[in-house]
Amino acid sequence: MGELRGTHVPVLLERCLELLAPALDRADGRTTVYVDATLGLAGHAEAVLAAHPRTVLVGLDRDTEALAHARARLERYSDRTHLVHAVYDELPEVLDRLGYDRVDGILFDLGVSSLQLDAPDRGFAYAQDAPLDMRMDQSAGTTAEEVVNTYSHGELARVLKVYGEERFAGRIASAILRERERNRLTSSARLAELVRESIPAPARRTGGHPAKRTFQALRIEVNRELAALETALPAALDALSVGGRAVVLSYHSLEDRITKQVLAGRARSTGPVDLPVELPGTGPMLRLLSRGAELPGEAEVQVNPRAASVRLRAAERIERDGGSSTTTRRAVRERPGRVVGETGSTGAGASNGSDGARRELPRPATEGGGTTVQGEGR
Repeated sequence: MGELRGTHVPVLLERCLELLAPALDRADGRTTVYVDATLGLAGHAEAVLAAHPRTVLVGLDRDTEALAHARARLERYSDRTHLVHAVYDELPEVLDRLGYDRVDGILFDLGVSSLQLDAPDRGFAYAQDAPLDMRMDQSAGTTAEEVVNTYSHGELARVLKVYGEERFAGRIASAILRERERNRLTSSARLAELVRESIPAPARRTGGHPAKRTFQALRIEVNRELAALETALPAALDALSVGGRAVVLSYHSLEDRITKQVLAGRARSTGPVDLPVELPGTGPMLRLLSRGAELPGEAEVQVNPRAASVRLRAAERIERDGGSSTTTRRAVRERPGRVVGETGSTGAGASNGSDGARRELPRPATEGGGTTVQGEGR
């Protein structure tokens, strides 16, 4: 396994524990099952196991190096842990093999992990020179080097535009093709240099490092991150028991958009809107636990700068049938911390004068206090 490379600060740890607690501490005292779909270095998982002695962990990760570190970290909980080398869209098969029909809590901490960012040989970081790998699972799959050296101009431009939301995708793709006509492109530093040279100087002065969107796009393409999420999140929600909760930490708009659409779709009735009661099987299956996406507090970002871009969304599984329309048709939401509304505004409440305004809801008496925060790096 070797020595742990880099640092690890679990993102939004206290808020995640707060949201998951009601699902993992059941009144009947039964053993509960918690799924960490992106185990990483097991920071969130360790805290959950410590806080909930009757909870069993199912931890998934595609990164074998991360799994080795997680296994060592969680050794004292080995009698109630199942650590599995798998991508999160394989969750139904994993649960079936372990004999679990339902689970009580699920966490998705999306994006690249601290281990992957801090290990220079993995090729995820544009600030360090490394081979163009970017695979989260180094035992299989296509590398970023293969992508940049074999994709056509159109394919490269599509990847950069769709997954990186890169305005200058065509120019960057052209620069990559010119470079590979001379020499095979194998270096992350050289790729970052090509991207920088392709972007006009005025555009380089804002928005952070010029190569960040290109590296994000290649990483998503190499690891099929969005396709896996589109499959995994609905399957995970289907596996929740009634009262079970799911928490998702996203780090860019593409992940958050998928999360928002999946959760919102399952928090709405599918029956005719003009009926006074729900038809059997048409009621919402989720109650949203925040309005909009929760943002990080300044204190967490100062301690963990990788927390700056996170967006948290959470939901609870509810009984689908029964109840009045005012109870089951609406997704009753718990109090968020700082939130971002659909219009992109932030804060603990928007002006009442705007149609798109979002107000902060009061926290129920059963929930604890504190500031809600967000971050990256599991």
